[in-house]
Amino acid sequence: MKMKIGQKYLITTSEWFYAPDGQQYRAIFGTVHSIETDEQTLGVKTNRGSTNWYVLIGEMIVAGCQIHYVVRADEVSDDPCRREIDHDGETKVVGAETRIYRADKE
Repeated sequence: MKMKIGQKYLITTSEWFYAPDGQQYRAIFGTVHSIETDEQTLGVKTNRGSTNWYVLIGEMIVAGCQIHYVVRADEVSDDPCRREIDHDGETKVVGAETRIYRADKE
């Protein structure tokens, strides 16, 4: 599957990031506008120690090296997600806050 420009995606990242609202997130949801090279995005050619492609999604730019998963989706839920925690042989199910940044300006 290839990402299609103009469609909405949920992108999870390998690290936490700060969004324009000052909060930290691990995923971004929005419309993909383009997939560009380092020169198109940054205006410079990076070396082999840096990523050389970026995804422009909503009002954000995500470095290709930070993308963990990409899921095609028309909407996402802000409901708490279930998280299972194993500790000393016991499994506990708890609600975890969903940390998805909505990148499309509404």
